[in-house]
Amino acid sequence: MFRIYLSRQSIDSMKDVSLYIMVVAYIIAGCFHFIYPTFYRRMLPKWMPWHVPVVYISGLCEIILAILLVPLSTRNAAAWGLIILLIIIFPANIQMMLNFQRKKNPYLWVTILRLPLQLILIWWAWQYTQ
Repeated sequence: MFRIYLSRQSIDSMKDVSLYIMVVAYIIAGCFHFIYPTFYRRMLPKWMPWHVPVVYISGLCEIILAILLVPLSTRNAAAWGLIILLIIIFPANIQMMLNFQRKKNPYLWVTILRLPLQLILIWWAWQYTQ
């Protein structure tokens, strides 16, 4: 039987890699709000006001919170900020799925998979609240 022992140093190293992947992913996602605002605007539910400012503000929040994940002194607050942001934007993910369903878009399955992905992203951010 093989046993794999991970030292505390290797676990911390993996957590650092995970952190930087998260930082880059949120910066890229935030930038896409500015590059493709129409895509994000269509995701927002009709009942939500101020679609254009919401798209830009949420993108800016993603970028700022990602950058604030890097310093240890702001990591906890940034991780909680991302968790809150992910919860707030969840209705947009539901709306996107409903839009795809209504238009019989062949990529509906992607929007369905995206819903539980939010829980994984919340868990990932929570790893840095400690």
